[in-house]
Amino acid sequence: MSELSPYLNSVAKQIDRMIDRYYVDRAGELNKASAHLLAAGGKRLRPAVVMLAADAVKPGSSDDLMQAALALEVTHTFTLIHDDIMDDDSLRRGVQTVHTKWDMPTGILAGDVLYARAFEHICLVDAKDEAKVRAVKILAKACADICEGQHMDMSFEHRTDVSEGEYMEMVRKKTGVLYAAAAGIGAVLAGGNTVQVKALYNFGLNTGIAFQIQDDLIDLLTPSEKSGKDQASDLREGKQTIIMIKAREKGLDLQKYRRDLSAADINESIRELTAAGVIDEVKKIATDLVADSNKHLSILPDSKERQLLMDIGEFFVTRSS
Repeated sequence: MSELSPYLNSVAKQIDRMIDRYYVDRAGELNKASAHLLAAGGKRLRPAVVMLAADAVKPGSSDDLMQAALALEVTHTFTLIHDDIMDDDSLRRGVQTVHTKWDMPTGILAGDVLYARAFEHICLVDAKDEAKVRAVKILAKACADICEGQHMDMSFEHRTDVSEGEYMEMVRKKTGVLYAAAAGIGAVLAGGNTVQVKALYNFGLNTGIAFQIQDDLIDLLTPSEKSGKDQASDLREGKQTIIMIKAREKGLDLQKYRRDLSAADINESIRELTAAGVIDEVKKIATDLVADSNKHLSILPDSKERQLLMDIGEFFVTRSS
C-alpha cells in the first residue's frame, strides 16, 4: 500500500481546493454553516473512490470528474451534519458541530443545502447527459437508503435482540451504499459498461460495510488519544454493533459495561471478548468482505488504479482511526 497514502493525500488536497472555491467565504450565515464541517478536513475517501473507479475504467478520465468526486464528499458531510443533530453530538473533526455552533434549525438547513448542491455538482460534470442522469439516480437512491439505514440504527437503540442479518442490512444502507455510489458513479461517468459499473458498485458496497465494521472495532480497541473518539462509547451505551451481537451469540453479558468505564474496565472487556473469540470473528467478517470485493475487480484490466482500489479495501480494515 506504499502508493495509497500519497494518492489519498493528493486527492484530499484537490478536494480541499474545490471546497475553498465553492463553499468557503461565501456570504450569509447559512452558507457559512454549510461550509463549516466541509472545511474542517477529513480523509476524502469517497472522492478517492470516485476517481479511482473512473480511472480503472478509462485511464485519465478522473480529471473531468472532479465535480462528481466533490459531490460525494458533500453528500457525506450532509449526512454527518444531520447525524450530529440526531445524536446531539457537540464535536466533529475537532470542531463544534453545526447545530451547536449555530442552532438546530440552521443545522438542518445547512445539511439540506449540501444535499441539494451535491446533485448540482453531478450536473456540472463534463460527461454525456445520459451518464449524468444515471449518476444522479445512483446518488438519489443512495441518499434514500442512508436515511433508511439511519432510522434502522436509531430503532436498534431500544432493542437487545438485533440479529446479525439486521445489523448487516443497517450497515449496508447507512455506510455501504455511499461507497457503492462513489464507485458506481465514477464508473458510469467514465463510460463504463453495465458489467464494469455493477462490479465497481458491488466493490464499493462490500468495502463500505467492512469500513463500518472496522469502525466498531476501533471504537472498542483504539485509545481515545489515537482515534480522536471516546473509547468504548458503543459498549458503554449498549449500542447494537456486530461486536455486541457476536458476544450475545456466545453467551457473554456486556450489559455490565453500560456505565462510566475506567481504562481498566475497557481493558477487561477487551480481554473477555478476545478470549471468547469475538474480536477475531468480527475481524474475519470485515476481511472476508474485502476479499470478496477484490473478486469483483477481476473483470477490470490490470492497472495501478485497480491495485489502489484493492489497497483502499485493505486500508479500511487495518486502520486504527
